Amino acid sequence: MSTEEKINWAILVTGWGRNAHDTIEAFNKGKLHKSNISLVIYEQEPCGAAELAEEIGIETIQIFKKDFSNLFTYQKKLISEIEKRNIDYIFMLNFKYIIKDEMLTAFPDRIINIHPSLFPSFLGTKTAIQDALEYGVKITGITTHIIDDKLDEGTILCQSPIKVKDNDTFDTLYPKFAKKGKKLIVETIKEIEKLHFKK
Repeated sequence: MSTEEKINWAILVTGWGRNAHDTIEAFNKGKLHKSNISLVIYEQEPCGAAELAEEIGIETIQIFKKDFSNLFTYQKKLISEIEKRNIDYIFMLNFKYIIKDEMLTAFPDRIINIHPSLFPSFLGTKTAIQDALEYGVKITGITTHIIDDKLDEGTILCQSPIKVKDNDTFDTLYPKFAKKGKKLIVETIKEIEKLHFKK
């Protein structure tokens, strides 16, 4: 494989896309040496990630889940659009839907997720930060992983711990996740680059 080749990434985002926006910004600043962000599929408007992508010439597609009868038909559309564009890996950043078997089969070991906890704690929830606070843990964190057919499992790629202070609330803890997540996503992409170019 030529050293000039780069990995093509698609980003899936359903919300405003803070993590996705930070990742696109890192790409635009030249921090991803062996990767191209080639496609952003988004849903919500406004979507900061999609707006930045369009500004710097990354293709964007807006697809609404509500336009499809169920997750299966919605994800068939995602598969179709991604397969047209020679995408190597998919990063789910602020993406709220569970990936179904057909999409896992279409992109085996090529879909990456970020979760706001240290695996194996606080899995299968959309409130992992709040759950950690309620449970009273002293350390929580972020995990990136290759997804499989089990919710919030799969192969761990990178993890970053975050200390929880006694007086922390969601509002004081969340910015720590945003800051650490920004770095961890870039680290994760670099880890995928190492794995990919070993093949």
